[in-house]
Amino acid sequence: MGSDMGSSMQYIIVGVGGQGILFTSRVLGKIAIDGGLPVVGSEVHGMAQRGGSVISHFKVGDYSGPLVTTGCADVVMAFDQNEGIRNLAFLRDGGTFVVNVNDSDAFENARLKKYLTDKKIRVCAFPGFEILNEHMKGNYLFLNVLILGAASGAGVRGFEREQVVAALKELAPPKHLDFNLKVFELGVQAATR
Repeated sequence: MGSDMGSSMQYIIVGVGGQGILFTSRVLGKIAIDGGLPVVGSEVHGMAQRGGSVISHFKVGDYSGPLVTTGCADVVMAFDQNEGIRNLAFLRDGGTFVVNVNDSDAFENARLKKYLTDKKIRVCAFPGFEILNEHMKGNYLFLNVLILGAASGAGVRGFEREQVVAALKELAPPKHLDFNLKVFELGVQAATR
């Protein structure tokens, strides 16, 4: 089973402690390894256990170091919109910003809009907390799978549906697999609205 990740991709995954960022990195790693591609990554975080900032650097391809350089990430995945906006400098021109939005007014900021336009950044924004409130009784532990679904639904390279579903089936706790697959599809739908 080959992966469509291509020969190289660089990801930044940001949020706050307890949002499932490590699981998201594990899914990406599984997809890449199943596709025969090398993987290197690193986490940098402060007070992760207390809801502090978490950033995961993740590279697929022939890289010697784990850290993504400013302006080089193909994708920034943001579980938290503020952390995402704070880390936009990692994105390359033409990169993709997959972001859980809890206050869409932030994206009306003129400077932010100009930055996104000037850098030709593709934005895949979705109201993750609203979706989980409506469909999962507010269980935000599934935000990580929702963001994977949104990336897949938006057609982001490396998040092809078949590979993500296969990785979820292997990595998700069996008792939560059905919920994970449901939330993944909710994410796909959110990105295609």
